[in-house]
Amino acid sequence: MTREIGTHLKTFTQNLGADIIGFCELPDELVNANLHYAVSLGVKLSDAILQTIESAPSFAYFQHYRAANALLDQIAFRVAREIEKAGYAAFPVAASQSLGKNDPYRGVIPHKTAAVLAGLGFVGKSGLFLSTEHGSKVRLATVLTNLPLQSELPVIENGCGDCTLCKNACPAGAIFGEKPLTNGERNFDPEKCSKYMKEKFQHIGRGSVCGVCIKVCPKNKLR
Repeated sequence: MTREIGTHLKTFTQNLGADIIGFCELPDELVNANLHYAVSLGVKLSDAILQTIESAPSFAYFQHYRAANALLDQIAFRVAREIEKAGYAAFPVAASQSLGKNDPYRGVIPHKTAAVLAGLGFVGKSGLFLSTEHGSKVRLATVLTNLPLQSELPVIENGCGDCTLCKNACPAGAIFGEKPLTNGERNFDPEKCSKYMKEKFQHIGRGSVCGVCIKVCPKNKLR
């Protein structure tokens, strides 16, 4: 029965516009509200819009980023409803999330951790999630659930190798250029990144996002 629900959720999610979807069981430290499983969802960003990013974000990228987040939030919301229809609990976690002013750089769950556990890719030296299919040009959302959906793919080893393009290109100097540590310690400075964006790119839009590290990543294969 669980396998049938999982197959249905994949088709349902793809029809809503998701480009990647995977399932995983969560380690105890990531369990919220007694929900031990997660559905990881992702949508691909536009190659043409990423090409408009040079040494700073573009207006087109800022708008596109927000649209991708809105789409993911809608997909996660509807996937959660579909899981509830099957008789299970579901908790959609927004694409852009934080725990508020007291902990602005952490959310309910790290989306990229759920995606890695689902076998959809790995976390690169930039701190970004790199999808097997689309590189770093993806946005993610997560649905927590008690529906026992197990990962169908193995966890992928970090594939950055000796590459440091993202570190060299980061205008904020927020990327350390090291592989993520196994204990979950970050390999970039989110506060430094955020402050730089607010100081330098506020004219583009409130909460502006940079995107330079995404643009330069060789895993993206921009068309």
